[in-house]
Amino acid sequence: MSHGLFYQTHSPKSASTEALPALVLIHGLFGNSDNLSVIRRAFEHERLVISIDLPNHGKSLRTERFNFDDYAERVVKLLQELKLSNCVLVGHSLGGKVSMLVAKQLPQIVSKLVIMDIAPIPYPARHHAVFSGLNNVDLSKISSRTDAKIKLAEHVQESGTQAFLLKSLYQDDNQQWQWRFNLPLIVRDYDALSAWDHSGICYSGPTLFMKGAESDYITAAHQATIIEQFPQASAKIVQAGHWLHAQKPQVVNALITKFLRGE
Repeated sequence: MSHGLFYQTHSPKSASTEALPALVLIHGLFGNSDNLSVIRRAFEHERLVISIDLPNHGKSLRTERFNFDDYAERVVKLLQELKLSNCVLVGHSLGGKVSMLVAKQLPQIVSKLVIMDIAPIPYPARHHAVFSGLNNVDLSKISSRTDAKIKLAEHVQESGTQAFLLKSLYQDDNQQWQWRFNLPLIVRDYDALSAWDHSGICYSGPTLFMKGAESDYITAAHQATIIEQFPQASAKIVQAGHWLHAQKPQVVNALITKFLRGE
């Protein structure tokens, strides 16, 4: 199996990139590698940064089903193909869960782990309004992004969520509107991507969990489970919602910098 992942590498124009661990960025559900560009831009001047599109997102392959282990295995194959000997994984939401499993499979090269606003637990369904909004957008009938926004807004009221989803709307070579994520698969396999079937120690290296203060993806009730699976976990709270890197990029980048330095 080839990894089938679209990725981009960014590195300093001068000086060796071997001295510092590479930073591997993995986005969340409905996103693509561009979503973490605020982190990439902050670190690409000093070290190798790799931005990945997960399967069924962005320009990566479309698969027949969603499976956490499959997603992680594809990222593992990519990192092995790139011959990385030392890297730090930074994952947001769905990308955070994938990063957890990659670290579990490659502890010998993953020196640290940064998880943004997700816990190693199964989640109840919480994207009903998003699915309703996306399915309300008839891609064969819209003529502009504004048309799509109007249809989306009938079910998704939060402007930030609208903007995030609409970033993945584009016109293909035939000028047909398309989503950059595999919506039918995400809807069909939603239970699988909301799940988490792992227990016991997942990764014993240094792990930073960042929680959005206005988000309920990580709560105090999850603390024991996090420590069970990530015994070297520490936590920081960012005054933001679920998309904390977009809302407070300077704070997030500062926290990552301190974590990388061991502070």
